[in-house]
Amino acid sequence: MQLLLSLFNVTYNDVAEPWQLGYQDSASPVFTGIETLHNTIGFYLIIILVSVVWVGSSIVYYFNKNRNPFPYKYATHGSTIELIWTIAPALFLIIFAFPSFRLLYIMDEVISPTLTIKATGNQWYWSYELSDFSTGEDGVNIQFDSYMIPESDLELGQFRLLDVDNPLVIPADCHIRLIVTGSDVIHSFAVPSLGLKLDCVPGRLNQTSMLAERIGTFYGQCSEICGVWHGFMPICIEAVSDSDFLLWVKSQA
Repeated sequence: MQLLLSLFNVTYNDVAEPWQLGYQDSASPVFTGIETLHNTIGFYLIIILVSVVWVGSSIVYYFNKNRNPFPYKYATHGSTIELIWTIAPALFLIIFAFPSFRLLYIMDEVISPTLTIKATGNQWYWSYELSDFSTGEDGVNIQFDSYMIPESDLELGQFRLLDVDNPLVIPADCHIRLIVTGSDVIHSFAVPSLGLKLDCVPGRLNQTSMLAERIGTFYGQCSEICGVWHGFMPICIEAVSDSDFLLWVKSQA
Protein backbone atom coordinates (compact mmCIF):
# COMPACT_ATOMS: atom_id res chain seq x y z
CA MET A 1 0.00 0.00 0.00
CA GLN A 2 2.84 2.39 0.86
CA LEU A 3 4.46 1.64 -2.49
CA LEU A 4 1.20 2.53 -4.26
CA LEU A 5 0.88 5.79 -2.34
CA SER A 6 4.49 6.69 -3.07
CA LEU A 7 3.73 6.66 -6.78
CA PHE A 8 1.44 9.66 -6.28
CA ASN A 9 3.82 11.63 -4.05
CA VAL A 10 5.74 14.41 -5.77
CA THR A 11 9.42 14.65 -4.87
CA TYR A 12 11.17 17.82 -6.01
CA ASN A 13 14.84 18.05 -6.87
CA ASP A 14 15.86 21.30 -5.16
CA VAL A 15 19.49 20.33 -4.54
CA ALA A 16 22.18 19.42 -7.04
CA GLU A 17 22.99 15.71 -7.17
CA PRO A 18 26.18 13.88 -8.22
CA TRP A 19 26.37 13.41 -11.99
CA GLN A 20 23.24 15.50 -12.49
CA LEU A 21 22.72 16.46 -16.15
CA GLY A 22 19.41 18.33 -16.03
CA TYR A 23 18.13 21.36 -14.18
CA GLN A 24 16.79 21.40 -10.65
CA ASP A 25 13.01 21.41 -10.41
CA SER A 26 11.44 24.81 -10.93
CA ALA A 27 9.93 26.65 -7.97
CA SER A 28 9.17 29.97 -9.67
CA PRO A 29 7.52 31.14 -12.90
CA VAL A 30 10.79 32.77 -13.97
CA PHE A 31 12.73 29.53 -13.89
CA THR A 32 9.84 27.72 -15.60
CA GLY A 33 10.13 30.27 -18.42
CA ILE A 34 13.91 29.84 -18.58
CA GLU A 35 13.60 26.06 -18.77
CA THR A 36 10.83 26.20 -21.39
CA LEU A 37 12.83 28.61 -23.56
CA HIS A 38 15.94 26.43 -23.22
CA ASN A 39 14.08 23.26 -24.21
CA THR A 40 12.27 24.95 -27.10
CA ILE A 41 15.42 26.45 -28.60
CA GLY A 42 17.28 23.18 -28.05
CA PHE A 43 14.56 21.24 -29.91
CA TYR A 44 14.74 23.50 -32.96
CA LEU A 45 18.53 23.55 -32.88
CA ILE A 46 18.52 19.75 -33.09
CA ILE A 47 16.22 19.96 -36.14
CA ILE A 48 18.52 22.55 -37.73
CA LEU A 49 21.60 20.42 -37.00
CA VAL A 50 20.01 17.31 -38.53
CA SER A 51 18.94 19.33 -41.59
CA VAL A 52 22.40 20.80 -42.09
CA VAL A 53 24.04 17.37 -41.75
CA TRP A 54 21.54 15.90 -44.24
CA VAL A 55 22.09 18.69 -46.78
CA GLY A 56 25.86 18.49 -46.38
CA SER A 57 25.87 14.72 -46.77
CA SER A 58 23.65 14.97 -49.84
CA ILE A 59 25.99 17.50 -51.45
CA VAL A 60 29.01 15.30 -50.80
CA TYR A 61 27.20 12.23 -52.14
CA TYR A 62 25.56 13.68 -55.26
CA PHE A 63 28.17 16.21 -56.33
CA ASN A 64 31.42 14.31 -55.94
CA LYS A 65 33.76 13.96 -58.92
CA ASN A 66 32.60 10.44 -59.71
CA ARG A 67 28.93 11.40 -60.09
CA ASN A 68 29.61 14.84 -61.51
CA PRO A 69 32.91 14.72 -63.45
CA PHE A 70 32.02 17.75 -65.58
CA PRO A 71 30.59 20.49 -63.34
CA TYR A 72 27.68 22.39 -64.80
CA LYS A 73 27.40 25.89 -63.45
CA TYR A 74 23.61 25.77 -63.01
CA ALA A 75 23.80 22.46 -61.15
CA THR A 76 26.63 23.38 -58.77
CA HIS A 77 25.90 27.05 -58.19
CA GLY A 78 22.68 28.90 -57.49
CA SER A 79 21.87 32.32 -56.10
CA THR A 80 18.50 31.10 -54.80
CA ILE A 81 19.93 28.52 -52.42
CA GLU A 82 22.57 31.00 -51.21
CA LEU A 83 19.80 33.51 -50.52
CA ILE A 84 17.85 30.89 -48.59
CA TRP A 85 20.70 29.85 -46.31
CA THR A 86 21.50 33.50 -45.64
CA ILE A 87 17.95 34.62 -44.80
CA ALA A 88 16.89 31.47 -42.91
CA PRO A 89 19.35 31.90 -39.97
CA ALA A 90 18.32 35.54 -39.63
CA LEU A 91 14.66 34.52 -39.44
CA PHE A 92 15.43 31.91 -36.80
CA LEU A 93 17.29 34.49 -34.70
CA ILE A 94 14.33 36.88 -34.94
CA ILE A 95 11.91 34.10 -33.94
CA PHE A 96 14.08 33.21 -30.93
CA ALA A 97 14.42 36.87 -29.94
CA PHE A 98 10.74 37.48 -29.16
CA PRO A 99 10.36 34.92 -26.33
CA SER A 100 13.84 35.85 -25.06
CA PHE A 101 12.95 39.55 -24.76
CA ARG A 102 9.65 38.67 -23.08
CA LEU A 103 11.44 36.52 -20.51
CA LEU A 104 14.04 39.23 -19.84
CA TYR A 105 11.24 41.74 -19.25
CA ILE A 106 9.52 39.39 -16.79
CA MET A 107 12.80 38.83 -14.93
CA ASP A 108 13.51 42.55 -14.56
CA GLU A 109 10.00 43.80 -13.83
CA VAL A 110 9.02 44.23 -10.17
CA ILE A 111 5.22 44.50 -9.85
CA SER A 112 3.55 45.37 -6.51
CA PRO A 113 5.95 43.47 -4.22
CA THR A 114 4.63 42.19 -0.90
CA LEU A 115 7.91 42.88 0.86
CA THR A 116 11.46 43.98 0.13
CA ILE A 117 14.57 42.03 1.05
CA LYS A 118 18.11 43.34 0.75
CA ALA A 119 20.96 40.85 0.40
CA THR A 120 24.55 41.99 0.85
CA GLY A 121 27.48 39.85 -0.20
CA ASN A 122 30.49 39.84 2.11
CA GLN A 123 33.72 37.88 2.17
CA TRP A 124 32.49 35.18 2.79
CA TYR A 125 28.93 35.25 4.06
CA TRP A 126 25.59 36.89 3.31
CA SER A 127 23.77 39.61 5.21
CA TYR A 128 20.01 40.07 4.91
CA GLU A 129 17.76 42.99 5.79
CA LEU A 130 13.95 43.09 5.79
CA SER A 131 13.00 46.75 5.65
CA ASP A 132 9.27 46.09 6.07
CA PHE A 133 9.67 44.72 9.60
CA SER A 134 11.40 46.12 12.66
CA THR A 135 12.71 44.60 15.86
CA GLY A 136 11.43 45.89 19.18
CA GLU A 137 10.62 49.50 19.95
CA ASP A 138 13.79 50.99 18.49
CA GLY A 139 12.45 50.53 14.95
CA VAL A 140 15.58 48.82 13.60
CA ASN A 141 14.93 46.67 10.54
CA ILE A 142 15.31 42.92 10.83
CA GLN A 143 18.94 42.19 9.99
CA PHE A 144 21.00 39.03 10.30
CA ASP A 145 24.06 37.32 8.86
CA SER A 146 24.07 33.88 7.25
CA TYR A 147 27.20 31.70 7.49
CA MET A 148 27.85 28.26 6.08
CA ILE A 149 27.67 25.47 8.66
CA PRO A 150 31.10 23.81 8.98
CA GLU A 151 31.21 20.18 7.94
CA SER A 152 32.06 19.13 11.51
CA ASP A 153 28.82 20.72 12.80
CA LEU A 154 26.43 19.30 10.22
CA GLU A 155 23.44 17.37 11.49
CA LEU A 156 21.71 14.43 9.85
CA GLY A 157 19.91 15.55 6.70
CA GLN A 158 21.91 18.76 6.23
CA PHE A 159 23.91 19.33 3.07
CA ARG A 160 27.65 19.93 2.97
CA LEU A 161 28.61 23.38 1.62
CA LEU A 162 24.92 24.35 1.27
CA ASP A 163 23.24 24.59 4.69
CA VAL A 164 23.63 27.76 6.75
CA ASP A 165 23.08 28.77 10.36
CA ASN A 166 20.48 31.45 9.55
CA PRO A 167 18.47 30.74 6.37
CA LEU A 168 16.43 33.45 4.69
CA VAL A 169 12.73 32.78 5.33
CA ILE A 170 10.17 34.08 2.83
CA PRO A 171 6.40 33.61 2.39
CA ALA A 172 5.45 31.28 -0.44
CA ASP A 173 3.43 32.53 -3.39
CA CYS A 174 4.22 36.20 -2.69
CA HIS A 175 5.92 38.75 -4.93
CA ILE A 176 9.16 39.88 -3.31
CA ARG A 177 11.52 42.66 -4.34
CA LEU A 178 15.11 41.47 -3.95
CA ILE A 179 17.81 44.14 -3.76
CA VAL A 180 21.43 42.99 -3.82
CA THR A 181 24.78 44.70 -3.36
CA GLY A 182 28.31 43.91 -2.26
CA SER A 183 30.24 45.28 0.70
CA ASP A 184 33.78 44.53 -0.50
CA VAL A 185 34.14 42.77 -3.88
CA ILE A 186 31.72 41.62 -6.57
CA HIS A 187 29.56 38.67 -5.55
CA SER A 188 26.62 37.02 -7.30
CA PHE A 189 23.35 35.94 -5.70
CA ALA A 190 22.26 32.73 -7.49
CA VAL A 191 19.48 30.28 -6.60
CA PRO A 192 18.75 27.94 -9.55
CA SER A 193 15.31 26.69 -8.48
CA LEU A 194 14.03 30.27 -8.18
CA GLY A 195 15.65 31.45 -11.42
CA LEU A 196 17.86 33.96 -9.59
CA LYS A 197 21.29 35.07 -10.71
CA LEU A 198 22.12 38.69 -9.91
CA ASP A 199 25.50 40.38 -9.50
CA CYS A 200 26.20 42.11 -6.17
CA VAL A 201 28.38 45.10 -7.04
CA PRO A 202 29.83 47.33 -4.27
CA GLY A 203 28.37 50.82 -4.40
CA ARG A 204 25.47 49.75 -6.60
CA LEU A 205 21.99 48.35 -5.93
CA ASN A 206 20.60 45.76 -8.35
CA GLN A 207 17.05 44.55 -8.01
CA THR A 208 14.87 41.76 -9.30
CA SER A 209 11.63 40.03 -8.37
CA MET A 210 11.40 36.72 -6.54
CA LEU A 211 8.42 34.41 -6.14
CA ALA A 212 8.42 30.90 -4.69
CA GLU A 213 5.40 28.99 -6.00
CA ARG A 214 5.63 26.25 -3.39
CA ILE A 215 6.83 25.61 0.13
CA GLY A 216 10.34 24.23 0.33
CA THR A 217 14.02 24.89 0.94
CA PHE A 218 16.03 26.18 -2.00
CA TYR A 219 19.81 26.33 -2.17
CA GLY A 220 22.22 28.47 -4.10
CA GLN A 221 25.76 29.77 -3.95
CA CYS A 222 27.80 32.81 -4.81
CA SER A 223 28.41 32.57 -8.55
CA GLU A 224 31.18 35.16 -8.90
CA ILE A 225 34.73 34.33 -7.85
CA CYS A 226 35.25 36.57 -4.83
CA GLY A 227 38.32 35.28 -3.07
CA VAL A 228 39.87 32.23 -1.46
CA TRP A 229 36.64 31.14 0.33
CA HIS A 230 34.37 31.81 -2.64
CA GLY A 231 32.98 28.27 -2.58
CA PHE A 232 32.00 28.54 1.08
CA MET A 233 29.24 31.18 1.04
CA PRO A 234 26.03 29.29 0.21
CA ILE A 235 22.51 30.68 0.03
CA CYS A 236 19.61 28.96 1.75
CA ILE A 237 16.04 30.21 1.26
CA GLU A 238 13.09 28.65 3.06
CA ALA A 239 9.65 29.31 1.57
CA VAL A 240 6.95 28.82 4.21
CA SER A 241 3.27 29.57 4.66
CA ASP A 242 2.14 33.09 5.60
CA SER A 243 1.42 32.09 9.20
CA ASP A 244 4.83 30.43 9.63
CA PHE A 245 6.50 33.48 8.10
CA LEU A 246 4.81 35.80 10.60
CA LEU A 247 5.92 33.50 13.42
CA TRP A 248 9.49 33.69 12.12
CA VAL A 249 9.28 37.49 11.94
CA LYS A 250 8.05 37.58 15.54
CA SER A 251 10.96 35.36 16.61
CA GLN A 252 13.42 37.87 15.11
CA ALA A 253 12.08 40.74 17.24
